[in-house]
Amino acid sequence: MPLFHYQALNARGELLDGQMEAASSAEVVARLQEQGHLPVEAKLASEARAASLWKGLFKAKPFAGPRLVQFTQQLATLLGAGQPLDRALGILLELPEDEAAKRTITDIRDAVRGGTSLSTALDRQHGTFSRLYINMVRAGEAGGNMHETLARLADYLERARALQGRVINALIYPAILLVMVSLSLLFLLGYVVPQFAAMYESLDAELPLFTKIVLGIGMFVRDWWILLLVVPAVGLWWFDRKRREPAFREKFDAWLLQRRFAGSLVAKIETARLARTLGTLVRNGVPLLTALGIGRNVLGNRVLAADVETAAEEVKNGVALSTALARGKRFPRLALQMISVGEESGALDAMLVKTAETFEQETALSLDRMLAALVPVVTVVLAAVIGVVVMSVLLPLYDLTGAIG
Repeated sequence: MPLFHYQALNARGELLDGQMEAASSAEVVARLQEQGHLPVEAKLASEARAASLWKGLFKAKPFAGPRLVQFTQQLATLLGAGQPLDRALGILLELPEDEAAKRTITDIRDAVRGGTSLSTALDRQHGTFSRLYINMVRAGEAGGNMHETLARLADYLERARALQGRVINALIYPAILLVMVSLSLLFLLGYVVPQFAAMYESLDAELPLFTKIVLGIGMFVRDWWILLLVVPAVGLWWFDRKRREPAFREKFDAWLLQRRFAGSLVAKIETARLARTLGTLVRNGVPLLTALGIGRNVLGNRVLAADVETAAEEVKNGVALSTALARGKRFPRLALQMISVGEESGALDAMLVKTAETFEQETALSLDRMLAALVPVVTVVLAAVIGVVVMSVLLPLYDLTGAIG
């Protein structure tokens, strides 16, 4: 079933923001009303994802990132030590200092004490816990190995966070370098170059064509610098708005996959994410079709997500997973071969995890190579641009000095 994003008001007037699997938005509204909430909005999660990313920058969830990993690890440890579930939640209630986190754990504990299963209690937290998290817990409840399931879930979350952090860290330094050198170039063009333009104008000197071009650019930057700030900002705003449109997002993701380096890197990152998700879910007893539905939602590239959705339909009809994924011709061939071996040997879950580890290493290697090449290239190119600007405005001065001498 499709995943919907919703907003609703509870009995206390608080705004609830979460996700729910349902056949239609009308079903989401009906289920929210049954729970005593006032529905405000219900739409497909794929349409709401871009907006939620911006909101997530300013509104932190009670459990996210390291805090969610820590909560999962601690709960697994307590259950493994023989503590009852409600007692373990009571112990964890004393640990967080954040009031929102305490309120969330209290709601979960009270629901469990009332006879509700842990997975259902987590599902009622309105998007705090992902569909993957809830389905993993539900599988652990069915298999009777909750502490082992939570330990594997914590490992999955930690590895997923590490992969995301590695991608972000690889881009931070080049981004800072590019911004700082660009600002220096704007200062040079908008403030320093116009000083030379005024001096050359007072001297009535004959200037080379290239110097005239650089001086003209400097005067434009000085007079219209606001455009250099507004135009990129408007461009980013327009691109963000367009990315929320499914048709544009699909075209952009398809274009990105066709790029020689970026496409390969995106495919590796998404393959590692999908394989880790499927392997963790299947290993814990979640049916493959359910795992594919969850795996589709963790992918950021809409084209690859559509391939997974198509593959799920074919798997439902008896086609092998590797064969179904291969028909899209977008996932790496090595990953498909490894999945095929797992299917033939009856160890699909183990081979999916191995595939994830392989492509996480491939991603790390690609990012290291990118960083090793990108930083010197950016430095040399921007230094060359600044050097050309400086030389273009100083050479006529040297010529005038030589003529006077």
